[in-house]
Amino acid sequence: MATIAQKSLFGWNQIEALGDLKRLQLVLNSLPDEPLMRKLEQERDRGRDDYPIRPMWNSLVCGVVFQHPTVEALLRELRRNAQLRQVCGFDLVKGLEAVPNSWAFSRFLGQVMAHRELMQQMFDTLVDRLTELLPDYGVSLAVDGKALPSFARGKSEEPRDKEHPDHRRDNDGEWEVHEYSGTHKDGTPWQTIKKWFGYSIHLLVESHYELPVSFSVTRANASEVIEAHRLIDGLEERHPEVVQRCRELAADRAYDDTKLIREVWDDWQMLPIIDIRNCRKDGEASWLITGFENVVYDYRGTVSCVCLKSGTQRQMAYGGFERDRMTLKYRCPAQHYGYICEGLDRCPVGKAVRIPLEEDRRVFTPLPRSSLKWERCYDKRTAVERVNSRLDTSFGFEKHTIRGLTKMYTRCCLALIVMLAMAVGRIKANQAEAMRSLLKAAA
Repeated sequence: MATIAQKSLFGWNQIEALGDLKRLQLVLNSLPDEPLMRKLEQERDRGRDDYPIRPMWNSLVCGVVFQHPTVEALLRELRRNAQLRQVCGFDLVKGLEAVPNSWAFSRFLGQVMAHRELMQQMFDTLVDRLTELLPDYGVSLAVDGKALPSFARGKSEEPRDKEHPDHRRDNDGEWEVHEYSGTHKDGTPWQTIKKWFGYSIHLLVESHYELPVSFSVTRANASEVIEAHRLIDGLEERHPEVVQRCRELAADRAYDDTKLIREVWDDWQMLPIIDIRNCRKDGEASWLITGFENVVYDYRGTVSCVCLKSGTQRQMAYGGFERDRMTLKYRCPAQHYGYICEGLDRCPVGKAVRIPLEEDRRVFTPLPRSSLKWERCYDKRTAVERVNSRLDTSFGFEKHTIRGLTKMYTRCCLALIVMLAMAVGRIKANQAEAMRSLLKAAA
């Protein structure tokens, strides 16, 4: 917390009885913001101190906790609520004059935006604290991207007035189009096209606790796969303990990439629970396994054998992953399930076959997509969607007035910092069951 020493006009027992302000105090007490405060105070040095750094920072956090959509909405609340001004650290003797004007607040926000490294340091410190408080924090991870549309005007190729540019435009945003397709239960195909202008946030989330572990903010047209590589690579540098704990990484089919699957397993020993797209253009539904004339697989890695006499195709029984051999073992369905196979006497399969991962690294993974465990692990991916939902509803990204990549990064980082600080505060206050709640009153 940005600690402030000031004379109180009423006791803290009154402050603690003010309900919603407890949530703000819970977050402020958990924020590792002292390095940022010292840096900002050092830059101000002997300059004018009409609006001190620490109260300004606390009020900025207050705007996130209490979901104020604009700076003006926050300043109106500060002018109205004297108790809130005291919690933030403003001089109560000055009264309403202690509240900064919108210009001063915007200028302070610009100073905070200039210290991206210190904001990232706060985020990483809170992740480390959660790693200490929760022994299983980071065992299961999920990655996904989220659209952050900009409601400002897009940049034009040729501005109308070069000497006086239109600052209402968002000159950092880009256009992006996502196409989603599939098949209904009745067999009819469906397709959805999503187009937006602005930015994207890429989140690496702890699946069980539904809290962020790493993130990046980019223009909308940035590659999700490339950002996933950067998030995972940066995780070992900043949070090696989380990498050591992690057992699985889940992602949807947008992250279907052979290089990513190799890196997740070969470098980090995490199970790549990544959905797959059917990229085969030859029209075939299945392909032969190398070295066998009657063992086939489809694009999802389901392995089947074909009876050499009757031509009947049956799915083989999964027998496990052999780590030392880097092979997947599949058993004969006739011997495992008790089927009657007419060509069993001359079948080259025998009791089982071993399929090396190198047969097709994109299709064959240490945990096959045809197994029930894969489905259970893949369901954990929805943790990212719930974090995205909280960003929209609780932190105001569903409808915002943010322009510019730097400001978008700062605003996203601040929201995630508050999310983590609330979790740390709840755990230390013996309210671990409400660690993800921004709205529930503190005890």
